[in-house]
Amino acid sequence: MKYISYYKTGLSLMLAVVTAGMAASCDDLDEAPDNRTSIDSRDKIQQLLTSGYPVATPALICELSGDNLVDNNVVVPATHNDAYADFQEQAYNWEDIDNYSTDEEDTPYTIWEAFYQGIAVSNHAIEAMRAISDDPAHDAELAHSWGEAHLLRAYLHFVLVNVFAEAYKDETQSANDVGIPYVSEVEKTVTVDYSDPKYRKSVAEVYRLIEQDILEGVDLINDAKYKVPAYHFNRNAANALAARFYLYKRDYEKCVQYATAALGSNPASSLRKWATMSSNTINTLLNDFNDETAPCNYLLQATYSLFDRMLSACRYAINSGSTAERVDATKDILYEGGGPNWSSRLKAFDGKIYRWGAGSEYGSWLFRVYEYFEYTDKIAGIGYVHMLYQPFTAEETLLCRAEAKLYLGDRDGAIQDLGYWTSSHLVTTALTLDNIKTKYRRDRGANQWVNELHPAEMGFTQVLEGDDLSVLDCILHFRRVETMFEGQRWFDIKRYGMKIYHHYRGPQEDDIHTDSLTYDDPRRVLQLPNNVIEAGYPANRSTTAGGSRAGGYQTT
Repeated sequence: MKYISYYKTGLSLMLAVVTAGMAASCDDLDEAPDNRTSIDSRDKIQQLLTSGYPVATPALICELSGDNLVDNNVVVPATHNDAYADFQEQAYNWEDIDNYSTDEEDTPYTIWEAFYQGIAVSNHAIEAMRAISDDPAHDAELAHSWGEAHLLRAYLHFVLVNVFAEAYKDETQSANDVGIPYVSEVEKTVTVDYSDPKYRKSVAEVYRLIEQDILEGVDLINDAKYKVPAYHFNRNAANALAARFYLYKRDYEKCVQYATAALGSNPASSLRKWATMSSNTINTLLNDFNDETAPCNYLLQATYSLFDRMLSACRYAINSGSTAERVDATKDILYEGGGPNWSSRLKAFDGKIYRWGAGSEYGSWLFRVYEYFEYTDKIAGIGYVHMLYQPFTAEETLLCRAEAKLYLGDRDGAIQDLGYWTSSHLVTTALTLDNIKTKYRRDRGANQWVNELHPAEMGFTQVLEGDDLSVLDCILHFRRVETMFEGQRWFDIKRYGMKIYHHYRGPQEDDIHTDSLTYDDPRRVLQLPNNVIEAGYPANRSTTAGGSRAGGYQTT
């Protein structure tokens, strides 16, 4: 399928539906061109929705913003490496990310473009179904696609609001936090003022609309309609999206409900089989990890990303840290330093951690971020770099449920779910409350496995203490390990108001800089793409402490 895009002032949203052989005039979008392909059947709608899954991911800039990666210029003596791309240094330094071109991958521009393009595809599919049927949700031929379109639209907005806005707090506070445009109809005019309240919503309103779309679609999915379910919102992926959404919104009963619907009565059976993954080559590992038939892979997303090449530049990496500079050893936190019921490296990662030829001092990475290369010209050695991304997995859904169970007062149930996770990672010692309390103690000076949390300031009505806080620390640690290289750690940092530190030294500098990000720092919100702001759309974060609330945003 070929893409023909029409860009809106300020938002660069795709207007024209994406179909084979489609073209349109920029002067008159109300009149369909002669060679336009009509979306007038279930098969055509399903093909259209396939093109709505984004080919970009915020994983790289979210990982740079979070606390999984360290600056090797700080932890390796006498090192003065450049970043792979200039915007990556801006992301790590929590600056406005504006030093990039529109043809670079992993930038705010590519994320905004790809996700709003997918939203436009969803809206065109929904409009086409309304033209075919008066009630698509109850039409046997259309109900499944109706569900997929709404789930896809919900997911894309959910990612965008968590990247480019404050984390959800509560109805009152989030009603005053600047959100993103929630686009739920096909645009047929060239110039639209997306700063109009009709489009620009508060975070609370965006969450309300996401929930509306999830509930519209979650029960309509029929996996038999897909040729390869793992590349679409199948039933497990749909339930996993609902579970994560309700976890972030703190509706814990619904989180447990939807997570359980995905995981089934025997969660252990759907978790990743690390013991059977081949370690012969990195390619066989990667193929096993991304197997579309594996029950743990609820949704797979093929993206264009240079994440692997950023790591190979040796500037930012998972590394041992520096005691002198008080830099946490993220290598220990993520896979080498043990956990509550295992010591040293997680056995699941044996033979699966790679280091660059420059030496282990420059950090290491888990095989999963390795790239696929698609040659367009093998003789010239040119083509496209792909990274396969897992937006939803059984493991992450299990950890969502564990967190929800803890807040519902079911600590034993939460620990049971955490035990499933450790067992699937080949840990043979049983997980207990006692070993959790030992690992995540907060009564000692420095414990790199726990973070300073600010749940009350982030709108939590329940603030956990004592043993429950230790279990929460364990959950957040396991989530950090499970989702490394995915960027989800950044969302956990935002929703819990974690205080984190970055230590950095530029390639031309001798002095080391230390900065911290607090719960009310506006830099937790990533700035909008350059072209969006330059076209007149208001910036989404202030330059003073207090987050987007400092701007006094009010919605109507």
